[in-house]
Order: sequence, then structure tokens, then C-alpha cells
Amino acid sequence: MGLNLDDKKAVVAEVSAQVANAQTIVVAEYSGIEVAHLTKLRAQARKSGVYLRVLKNTLVRRAVEGSAFADLAPQMKGPLIYGISEDPVAAAKVLNDFAKTNDKLVLKAGSYAGKVLDKAGVQALASIPSREELLAKLLGVMKAPVSGFAVALGALAKQREEAAA
Repeated sequence: MGLNLDDKKAVVAEVSAQVANAQTIVVAEYSGIEVAHLTKLRAQARKSGVYLRVLKNTLVRRAVEGSAFADLAPQMKGPLIYGISEDPVAAAKVLNDFAKTNDKLVLKAGSYAGKVLDKAGVQALASIPSREELLAKLLGVMKAPVSGFAVALGALAKQREEAAA
């Protein structure tokens, strides 16, 4: 059963709200995916903070009209699942990782920073470490000199104790 006009307006408003805060949109064809696998994909998306939904293409085209993602509209054909995220990498990473294990999910296109990406562009975006991974690496780099200095001070104190004894 189709959506009535009020339901369509509600969907457009919901997607528009997501798009307003988004940095990335990734679209993929999902034909033939079993419900259990789609449920796992949705759970992974939820955990990563990605808005993931199967939507009518015409409604999404209306939602992205006038936004930085408007150039993605020509790619919105066929049965698509949309991944929308505030994190620049999250949507691409979730859909790309799932596509690696399930050949029925085919990455089609994406948009990031006002630029439309093809399948290779989405895969390249997915290979970038997430914000949390980058922060962890930065913290490790910042912590290394401090911990090295502490180890050196400890060794110096031990050496002086042995010399005094």
C-alpha cells in the first residue's frame, strides 16, 4: 500500500532534517538481500550513528533539493538503500564493509563535501580511518614522549640509588 500525501510529506521532512546535519550520503542497490542480513546491516548502522533507510527515490530527491547533495539526484534510480551520516566516513564505511561480505549489496554512488562520488570514491572514503581512530592515534603519539621521559627518569633514579649504595 502506498503512502498518502501526509505520509510523504512526513518522510520528506524527516529525510530533510537528516540531510541538513549530514556530511555524507551513500546509496547502494540492495535487491535480493535476505531480511536477516538487512537487519544486521541496520544494527551496524545504528551502532555507527548512520541513518539507514530504504526510501522512495522521488521523496529523497525532494529532500535533497537545494542542499549540497542535490547533484546526487541523477544517481537515485532503482531499488536503493540510503546511508546518511554526520561523520564523513561512517556511512561509507558501514555500507562498504557490508558489501564486502554480501555481494547482493552493490555500492552505487555517494556525496561528500558537495562532490558526487562513484563506487571507487565511496570505497576510498570508507578506507579513511574514523574520527575516533584518528583521535586514538593522535593520543598515542602525544603520550609517547611523556611515557618515554617517565621511563628515563625512573632509570636515572634507579642508577643513582645503585651508585649511592
